Amino acid sequence: MTALAGCGGGADTASPGGRPTVVVTTSILGDVTGELIGDAAEVVVIMPPGSDPHDFEASAQQVDQMRRADALITNGGGFEVSLAEAVETARSEGVPTHDAIGGVETIDFEEGGEGVDPHFFTDPSRMADAAADIVDFLTTEVPALAVDDVRTTANAYVEELRDVDASVQRTLSSIPDEDRIMITNHEVFGYFADRYDFEVVGVVIPAGSTGGEPSAGNLADLVGVIEEAGAPAIFADTSAPTQLAETLASESSTGVDVVELFSESLGEPGSGGETYVEMVRSNADRIAAALG
Repeated sequence: MTALAGCGGGADTASPGGRPTVVVTTSILGDVTGELIGDAAEVVVIMPPGSDPHDFEASAQQVDQMRRADALITNGGGFEVSLAEAVETARSEGVPTHDAIGGVETIDFEEGGEGVDPHFFTDPSRMADAAADIVDFLTTEVPALAVDDVRTTANAYVEELRDVDASVQRTLSSIPDEDRIMITNHEVFGYFADRYDFEVVGVVIPAGSTGGEPSAGNLADLVGVIEEAGAPAIFADTSAPTQLAETLASESSTGVDVVELFSESLGEPGSGGETYVEMVRSNADRIAAALG
């Protein structure tokens, strides 16, 4: 995989050897795209690992990279709200643009009337569907990628994602049905819950973004939910502050751990979430350890 993080002074989109350049908004989709097409294109990632996509701001150079790309891949569904204007500019100027969420069966947020939940990537089976759709898009819109080698590489990776889904099923199988409850930092694991038969019974920030501010009443109610459900853990985000989750855990009388999961960004090298496959496996291991 050849994924470049376009952070501030990121790589120029001119590709060595005349390869096409594919620009991808998120680190998660950047890794997936790189695995799908291998060395057939230069993959430039706008958001580096550890970024919170809800408050990330692209540099002028990164916006220019998006405008000059041979293809642009986004998460879609309102996920990259701060990049919306730059994405639409690139699209309007003729850059072939693909929203990965368009390749999956979506669900709506449970609370708040926010509409479609964009966090499909917490379910590796849906990611496999999205990945297959990304390949169809790239091989159609970028002629240099419409070759047998790319298809072979892509098919193998899509199959790996389906194997990861099966592996997660096995990892979580030790958790009894009655214990498959989650308290999360914000509404990010809806697709995970949908796929693996969990119930998200409460969220610290009642929104699909980490930028919300829960009221004192919301937090007090959540403490009650935690104690009534007997939830042993609050699942926080590795890419967002954990202070609220830690405060809630300390206020509960039932003994609650704060367990960090990779949610909206890959982790740094050595973190256990350096690639999409690693982050999915790490999350499953951490959830199984906390609830099993």
